[in-house]
Amino acid sequence: MKRSPRHIPWHIVVFLAPAFMIYTLFMIFPLFDSLRVSLQVPVDVSANATANTTANTMYTFGLGNYRTLFGDPQWAPRLVNALRNNVLFFAVHMLVQNPVGLVLAVLLASRLVVGRAVYRTLLFTPTVLSIVLVGFIWRLILSPLWGISEDMLGFVGLAGQNRPWLGLEQTALVTLSLVSVWQNVGIPMLLFSAAIVGIPDMYLEAARVDGASTWAVFWRIQFPLLLPTVGIVSVLTFVGNFNAFDLIYTTQKALAGPNFSTDILGTFFFRTFFGVQLQPGNPTMGATIAGVMFGIILLGVLLYYFGFQRRLSRVEL
Repeated sequence: MKRSPRHIPWHIVVFLAPAFMIYTLFMIFPLFDSLRVSLQVPVDVSANATANTTANTMYTFGLGNYRTLFGDPQWAPRLVNALRNNVLFFAVHMLVQNPVGLVLAVLLASRLVVGRAVYRTLLFTPTVLSIVLVGFIWRLILSPLWGISEDMLGFVGLAGQNRPWLGLEQTALVTLSLVSVWQNVGIPMLLFSAAIVGIPDMYLEAARVDGASTWAVFWRIQFPLLLPTVGIVSVLTFVGNFNAFDLIYTTQKALAGPNFSTDILGTFFFRTFFGVQLQPGNPTMGATIAGVMFGIILLGVLLYYFGFQRRLSRVEL
C-alpha cells in the first residue's frame, strides 16, 4: 500500500517564507557572492595597451588569490599576525569569560544569595550597551593622561603597576580582550543560569542527603549535566570572536595599533577591502580574507558537531 506524500502545512510555509527570503537576500547571497569574488584573479593586460590607452584589468577564475594570501611575503606575514591575534583574543574569552560566567551562574542559582534578580540584571547590563559607547568609555578610563586606571589600581595598592595599556604592543590586545569579556560575560552567565534551572532538584537534594559537599554537588552532578550548554557557549564564543571587529575598530581604528598588535581577521579584512590612509581598497583580496574567515568558522562548527556534540549524544544514550 503506497503512502500518500506528506504535505507541509501551508501556514508553516507562510510564516517561514518572509524570514527565509530576508535571510537568503542579506546573508546567503552575499556569502556566496563573496566566495565568487575571492576566486576572481586579476590579470593585468596593460602591457598590451598603447600609450594612449587606459590600462585595463581582466579577471580569471582560480585559487590565485588564496595562493597570494598564504604565500606572498607581502600578505602572508599580515595574515599570520591577524590569525595569531585572533586566536589569543578567542583564548582569553574561553579561559576567562566562560568560566567566570559559569561561576556567576552557579552563585546566582544558590538560594543563599539575596537579590539574585538584581545581581543578574546588573551583570547583564553591559551586554546591551553600544559597543561604540563601551570602547569610548574604556579608552577614557585607560588613558594615561586623564584616565582613572591609576586611581583604580591605587585603591588596591597597585598604583605603581599602571601602564598605558592600550599604547603598548605587549598589553593592548589582552586589555581589549578583557574589556570584551567585561561586556559579554552576561551572555554565558544567562545561558548557564537557564541550564542550571533545568536540573531537577531531586538530584541535588539526594546528593546533599548523602553528605556531598557543595563542590562535589557541582562537579559530580551539575557540571556533567551542563556539558551540552558548555558546548553551545563554546561554539558561540568561537563564532563571535572570529567575527569580531567593532571593539578593535572603535578603540584602535582600522590600523589596529600600536604597530598592528591588535590586528585581527576582521580589521585585516576591513583594511584590505576598503583601503585605509590613501591605500587603495582591494575587493578581491578582501573577499579572499573573508573566505578564509568563513572557512575557519565552518571548520570550528563542524568539529563541534562531529566531535563534541556526537560524542556527548552517545554518552547520553
